[in-house]
Amino acid sequence: MLRDPSIKYRPFPQVDLPDRQWPSRTITTPPRWLSTDLRDGNQALADPMNAEKKQRFFDLLVKIGVKEIEVGFPSAGATEFDFISGLIRHDCVPPDVMVQVLTQSRRDLIERSFESLAGARAATVHLYNAVSPAWREVVFGLDRAGVKALAITGARTMREQAERRPGTDWRFEYSPETFSTAELEFSLEVCEAVLDVLEPTPNKPVILNLPATVEAASPNIYADQVEWMCRHLSRRDSVVISVHPHNDRGTGIAAAELAVMAGADRVEGCLFGNGERTGNVDLVTLALNLYTQGIDPGLDFSDMESVVKTVEYCNQLPVHPRHPYAGELVFTAFSGSHQDAIKKGFDAQARRNDQFWNVPYLPIDPADLGGAYEAVIRVNSQSGKGGVAWVLQQDKGLKLPKPLQADFSRVVQQLADDTSRELTTADIWDAFERAYHLTPGGAFELIDFEETGASRTDQQRVFTGEVRLQGSPVTIRGRGNGLISSLLAALDADCSLGIDVVDFQEHAIGAGAGAQAAAYVQCRTTDGRTVFGVGLDTDVATASVRAILSAANAAVSTG
Repeated sequence: MLRDPSIKYRPFPQVDLPDRQWPSRTITTPPRWLSTDLRDGNQALADPMNAEKKQRFFDLLVKIGVKEIEVGFPSAGATEFDFISGLIRHDCVPPDVMVQVLTQSRRDLIERSFESLAGARAATVHLYNAVSPAWREVVFGLDRAGVKALAITGARTMREQAERRPGTDWRFEYSPETFSTAELEFSLEVCEAVLDVLEPTPNKPVILNLPATVEAASPNIYADQVEWMCRHLSRRDSVVISVHPHNDRGTGIAAAELAVMAGADRVEGCLFGNGERTGNVDLVTLALNLYTQGIDPGLDFSDMESVVKTVEYCNQLPVHPRHPYAGELVFTAFSGSHQDAIKKGFDAQARRNDQFWNVPYLPIDPADLGGAYEAVIRVNSQSGKGGVAWVLQQDKGLKLPKPLQADFSRVVQQLADDTSRELTTADIWDAFERAYHLTPGGAFELIDFEETGASRTDQQRVFTGEVRLQGSPVTIRGRGNGLISSLLAALDADCSLGIDVVDFQEHAIGAGAGAQAAAYVQCRTTDGRTVFGVGLDTDVATASVRAILSAANAAVSTG
């Protein structure tokens, strides 16, 4: 074995382009999108899609707004051929959608491809042959002249087949396959020879696809390759430059974006990046990257959950929970500091009430993708008080004061440590009810009460209540300058429980006849302990009484 296996590999050469322009450019308009899910994506599946799944995927692509769709490889077999011809026969292709098929540069395969599209209003036939040294020498055993002749012969056959079927608006695409690892001068030579045969015009351009068939260098080198080709093509105004990046180095997204900056007009890829090896470039991420920069990508992902479910069903591959924009956990924060920043961001967004999105840790509004804010913050042992407060606010409408947030977060932290798992909203609510005695069974339980004035000249109020004390009904009575102070006096006089209110807050939950009131109290006991109480009721006064009795329960249970 080699002592240093890395010596087997050589660095990819730089492109001689000292005055490259792409680094100073920005993307201001979206490229044309071509989905290769039904062809390139399909051939990468362990179990290729059947006709029903291909039709479902095609319908999804049309629904989200993809206007160019590579629907298959007609010569691959009967399933492919029948699906493609069925789309035409059953008039499934909308007038604004262009279907495309792929073929190798062989006469019989090209003829079969045209046959599959018989009767189409318009269609693109995509011809390819590999041009790089490894493929020339290892795969085909051809020299440069032989590879170039293969491309020319294929282009002539393609033009001949189109001329035999004048009822269809035929468009052509040519790929110097393995462009990313080929000599630029030779790629240009082959492309020019194909253009000589197809004779494109500005009104009827030819698509030249420059694929990163194998991603062999950093994205900046691919951008250099694309810009070099754009500069040197003799008929640039009659050519649509398309790119087809793969993801072998994990930088397919960056390669596509830099290629567009370098002059590419169109991007070919798959939803969520399915494809051979590490996949094709991910059209969802590319499109939504543009969206977050204020550029309408022309693709509709406002119901991302439906898109994910359809693709997962058709591909029988899961979309990773951390997949950009689409994963189940991609907008979810577990970390306490992240949760606090997100919660503050939403609060600031509500106060600002303008059209601009500016929430920490969330580059895009989940609602734009059909997501719910409830899933943004979830709770486990890493979560903080802000995350717990967010869950209760989103699920129950409770806006806990900060001291109460800190108090309850300790309860949740202990529960998360004990269970060693993520806590559900039901777990958190159950813990909240137990911690603040919102369910029957505490030492103090309200049965009924009334508040009255003592006399015409006395400004104080009298609280008279019936409570269940340690399970037994008792009547308590106290005087004070308001409801809360008179209740505290009653607890002190009749129950020997002395507590003082340090802070009291309340708010409405919801609106209209079904609205509830939430009351929160922070109290100090005679021995200096701090306890909290929470009260919920459709009546504001009753919610306040329940909050005080909640604090009383906390005082006796922790004393």
